[in-house]
Amino acid sequence: MRPAPALLLVLGLAWTALRADPARPNILFLVSEDNGPELGSYGDPHARTPVLDRLAAEGVRFNRAYVTQAGCSQSRSSLLTGLYPHQNGQLGLATWGFRLYRPDIPNLPRSVRAEGYRTGIIGKLHVSPESAFPFDFAEIPAANFTRQGLRDYARHAEAFITASNQPFFLSVNFPDAHGPWLSQVDGLPARPHGPDDVRPMAYMGVDAPDVRAHVANYYSCLSRLDLLVGEVLGALERSGKAADTLVVYLGDHGADLLRGKRTSYEGGVRIPLLARWPAGARGGQVRRELVSTIDLLPTVLELAGAPPVPGLPGRSLVPLLRGAAPPWREHLFTEFHTHAARTNYWPQRTVRDDRFKLIENLLPGEVNPGYDFTLDHHRPDLRAAIAAAPPDVRAAYARMERPPRWELYDLAADPFEFRDLSGDPAHAPELARLQRVLADWRAQTADPLLDPANLARLTAEVGRAGEKSRELTWGYPYYFFGQEAPAADSTERRARKGKAR
Repeated sequence: MRPAPALLLVLGLAWTALRADPARPNILFLVSEDNGPELGSYGDPHARTPVLDRLAAEGVRFNRAYVTQAGCSQSRSSLLTGLYPHQNGQLGLATWGFRLYRPDIPNLPRSVRAEGYRTGIIGKLHVSPESAFPFDFAEIPAANFTRQGLRDYARHAEAFITASNQPFFLSVNFPDAHGPWLSQVDGLPARPHGPDDVRPMAYMGVDAPDVRAHVANYYSCLSRLDLLVGEVLGALERSGKAADTLVVYLGDHGADLLRGKRTSYEGGVRIPLLARWPAGARGGQVRRELVSTIDLLPTVLELAGAPPVPGLPGRSLVPLLRGAAPPWREHLFTEFHTHAARTNYWPQRTVRDDRFKLIENLLPGEVNPGYDFTLDHHRPDLRAAIAAAPPDVRAAYARMERPPRWELYDLAADPFEFRDLSGDPAHAPELARLQRVLADWRAQTADPLLDPANLARLTAEVGRAGEKSRELTWGYPYYFFGQEAPAADSTERRARKGKAR
């Protein structure tokens, strides 16, 4: 039976009001792989990123934005759940069997879908279990590090954006700038960077011709990423929905270089974060607040009119987008557990304030396996360059190889973390103060590794698993909570192994 004309009129008016509500914008996330703020808008002199630079000029640039952990799955889990990895369970890569403690943990697509949003994802999710994330639309589910069909990202985005006038959430996840660093794919970019066009990132502290050649390929990946972002933004413009869409661009963590990805140093955890919302945000802003990807879920929940999730550690960025200056956090926290398994397991907790940063290494005095892993991981030989570096740089690399329990850095005087002040009596007050802040945060967020038995058991489990962890069911989601893991499900193991990438 057809609805009465009056009912159709009422429904139509209600739908028009819903579309016109500026507090319920469309939401478009543009997520890149393995890149820090090496963009023109962040002052990088080597970057050729005009699209992202324009997005920054038109929107809001967050100058001090951070991920929770410098790993793909771990970072993305925080983006989608609003929780630190130690709170949600995604301690390492989904590829290696690491997963959320429970599939019913509240997450972004589930929350906005309940408020009438269409949900879509293009590119990899890389958080496990994938079934916990109810996307209505999904394309290019693989990581696509071979860069096949790069123009398909914008094509699929346009199809999703224009399919309905219902408000939407769409996450587009690009493969650049993940390794392998391909200088050109299908003619993109038209003018790749060469070794003479770049210098290694300052946080590396080393320079050599082969390092420059490698870094040049990284910058070429960023140029290609910029072009692909431009194609998606072009599709949004053609749809007529750009004014009513909050566009958020971010990197999932820093570049895959020594002292970058898989570390708690600034090169690993500091990211670019840009937001543009013509109908609701004040453009042209540069914000210095300490913000984290845990803030994005509360932001989206507020804009979508969804109920807040109790207990989230982050806070909404909406006041900052609108140009307000509310009281903000004084301390920002990050962490590390592992990436694959035994090759780079190194649990850490960190806190920074406006000036100082403290890193706590939970296995002090032992050799960090991530050091040799990164040196040998598809990289030019950095050992000679390290040996030729200034004394403070050589000391920083030696400290990374066998870290002490505490590392303290003055980010104002030493932004690249080469000089550890934890043993300097003149900085004892800062050390003690940040130690207290970090301990309080770990207690408030119920950090399972505060229990020495959990730390010892996780360390032993990783040591036993090694490279076979793709085939294992990890026990930590159980023994962290006083339970024992059930017998491994062979069907689940086979499915995970088949999806490994």
